[in-house]
Formats: sequence, C-alpha cells, structure tokens
Amino acid sequence: METTIENNLKHVHRLLAKGAFIEAMETYLHDDVELRESNDAPKKGKEFNLKFEQNFIDNQLSEFIRYEVKNYAINGNHSFYDAIMELKLKDGSTMLSEQTVATEWKDGKIYRERYYHG
Repeated sequence: METTIENNLKHVHRLLAKGAFIEAMETYLHDDVELRESNDAPKKGKEFNLKFEQNFIDNQLSEFIRYEVKNYAINGNHSFYDAIMELKLKDGSTMLSEQTVATEWKDGKIYRERYYHG
C-alpha cells in the first residue's frame, strides 16, 4: 500500500510543480474527499472542491510562480509533506504559502487532507 501511495504522491507533486492543480485534483481526489485549511471547516466532496479551485483560478490567480515540496513521509495510509507555494494574484499581490500537508489515502485517492500554514 505504501508503494502505491508514494507513487501517487510523487505524481501529485509533479503535477502541482507545473501548476496543474485541476488535473491533480481530478486524478487523485476521492469522490468523498474532505479538504481542510488549518482550523476552517472541511470542504466536502470532489465536485465541490473542483469548483472551488476552478473559481479561485478563474477569479483570483494571475500567475503560477512555483510549488516546491521539501520533505515527505508515508506511514500506512497517511502521508505528510512540507511545501512552498507562490502565486501572483489578480490584485497584484503575491501569495507565498509555506505549508505542511497531512493526507489520509483511501483506494489510492486523497480521502482527507489538511493544510497547516506557516
């Protein structure tokens, strides 16, 4: 199981590194996924999360600058990684997000994921 998770996680990271956020989500989100930013309420369901992300891309994102994964670990059906994401927004500001991501996998898909921001 850990080999499948590691392969899928590495593919997710390659997609994110080139700014292919929607492709990563379409490929790897479980239909019943829950994505959660820090202490916010979880966003539930693959379709809801795809629409939410597409709305952000269409209305706020001006330019993808980078997504870099620093470290990752896998334990059973859980993975953890540190990443830096940098985006330029349509309002002219730059969003720099340093985050740790904790993921629970189910059937080779992202089932629960939580982002902790620094």
